[in-house]
Amino acid sequence: MRGGSSRTTSKTLVRTVGAVIAAMAAISAAGSAVQAQDAAGFFKGKTVKFVVGYSTGGGFDAYARMIAAPMGKALDATVVVENQPGAGGLVALNRVAAAPADGLTIMIVDGTPAALGQLLGTENVRYDLAKIGHLGMIGATRFVWLVNPAPPIKTLADALKPGVKIRWAGGGATDGASGSASVACEALRIDCHVVLGYKGSSDMLLAVQRDEMDALFLSESSASLLVKSTQARAVLTVSRDRSKLLPDVPTVFESAKLDTEQQWWMDFRANLNDLGRILVATGGVPADRLAVLQSSVKKVLTEPAMLAEGARTGRHVEFQEPEVARKKAVSVLEGVTAEQKERIRAVALTKFVK
Repeated sequence: MRGGSSRTTSKTLVRTVGAVIAAMAAISAAGSAVQAQDAAGFFKGKTVKFVVGYSTGGGFDAYARMIAAPMGKALDATVVVENQPGAGGLVALNRVAAAPADGLTIMIVDGTPAALGQLLGTENVRYDLAKIGHLGMIGATRFVWLVNPAPPIKTLADALKPGVKIRWAGGGATDGASGSASVACEALRIDCHVVLGYKGSSDMLLAVQRDEMDALFLSESSASLLVKSTQARAVLTVSRDRSKLLPDVPTVFESAKLDTEQQWWMDFRANLNDLGRILVATGGVPADRLAVLQSSVKKVLTEPAMLAEGARTGRHVEFQEPEVARKKAVSVLEGVTAEQKERIRAVALTKFVK
């Protein structure tokens, strides 16, 4: 009898413990739901500043303005685009990284110069791409070499002729345009001069169209619009694969027979460019608010209406999850040796720039 009583007591205890655990789980789930609801409610009626590190009229500005209104609707807030040009977007990124961690400041970041600046430890870098609040990636990108519609240089072979020197338009030393130019000059052994200080792609393009500069590098989305409108001619794409937006433009690997050293440089640059357009918030934003921002970004960037608008305007969207963007940044930051880092530093910061 005592044995039976013991078994009954044990079963009762198990049921009681199970009930307690289930109750605690239910309370926890309810608490999480309330917390998520509170985090979503935090944004209601507030103003969210959407920072762009370039001047108006360029590709990043166009993406931000395309996204801002739908983001405001998703958050039940007002999203205001604010342009803060300087140093290829790094000035603005430093400000965002130091902004109050309340979730009310977000930014569209050019991941390419942001990662390169951090990799090289440049003095104007005061952020950490591994720790900032990633919200998702609008899309990876390839960079395209552009020239005047009627240039003396139409192919890579033209640029490699004796006596040819190319003047490249650039912003900051580590931005997508300048960095791509410096690496291309080093890898392809071209006589080059990279002129810094242009505020954005619109200014760079104007300089090329006026023959003040000979060439510039732009992302494939911006480049495709200019090529299709005959405002520029594409020479090549920095990638192993051709751009879907410019399928007739050869890659750098198709344009010349590259040795191992040249291939390393071009692959390094392509991997940097693959960081694309990243959306971020200030580091340290409370996890529940960050989750609301992340879910809102994903909702906006995967809606059929947004994809259709991007296709119509040439601002294509291929959403990637926040953790994918963070891991890509970490891979670039940790994927080179100390010796390679010094070579990259010399090429990016001193060898070709003015």
